[in-house]
Amino acid sequence: MDTAKRRLDTLDPKQAFAFSQAALQDYQECRRRFQLRYLLQAAWPAPQAEPVREHERQIRRGERFHRLAQQALLGVPLDRLDAVAAADSDEHLAQWWQNFTRLLPELQGEQRYVETLLSAPLGRHRLVAKYDLLVLSPGPKLVIYDWKTGLKRPRRAWLEKRSQTRVYPYLAVKAAAGLRSGLSLLPQQVEMIYWFAAHPGQPEKILYTPEQYEKDERDLLGLVHEIDSLSSNQFDMTIEERACQYCVYRSYCARGAAAGSLTESDEEFEPEGEITIDFDQIAEISF
Repeated sequence: MDTAKRRLDTLDPKQAFAFSQAALQDYQECRRRFQLRYLLQAAWPAPQAEPVREHERQIRRGERFHRLAQQALLGVPLDRLDAVAAADSDEHLAQWWQNFTRLLPELQGEQRYVETLLSAPLGRHRLVAKYDLLVLSPGPKLVIYDWKTGLKRPRRAWLEKRSQTRVYPYLAVKAAAGLRSGLSLLPQQVEMIYWFAAHPGQPEKILYTPEQYEKDERDLLGLVHEIDSLSSNQFDMTIEERACQYCVYRSYCARGAAAGSLTESDEEFEPEGEITIDFDQIAEISF
């Protein structure tokens, strides 16, 4: 990051912003968190959850699982990956890897897209997403897979409210031609599957519909227009102060010093790094 670059406390009126599902989720949960993280790019002064070591261990475990899954889908021999998983010091990873290898035969299609970035216009801005796996089959039909590595299995109602559940299928329809020249998808040809490494027999399947696509487009456009209209002093703190226990910026807002407990949170703490975007290389729909 260029520390010499001036950081704005509102969206730059001269430059498009790349909205990810994480950014939209942050804004909907707390406008102030969105401002601190994405506009001011403030340093994280506090741990997200306690105990800190276990939280960090959970994040790193998820990263290693995602890396193994990516390598397997790209054709790295499974016996080599089996050895890596077996040698891992975390007792959960070897079991998760076995669960994933049993899923692999189901992940077949005409074409697979692994760790793929898509982008499309959203008003004057861009909507971006990085997908764990996209499986395209004749029809056409596109199945979006997302690996979840939390120990808890989230409730469907919680998942349905997440920005990811709205953004991923919407963008897959909007930017389908970025996957393959001439490809066009109707909303009903898209399905999203959340697969839980710790609960492999309980995936959550979400079918997309034209009605949901139209609603998502209205809602997403409305959301970015709303963010565009805010002045710097309108990025308010959330009124749900319990959420502040799990926010790394809580000290900025005088919302407590101690982090919330991992065991008491409804959140799923997973690797969720910033999306690094090179618009010359990712699959996108131009303005």
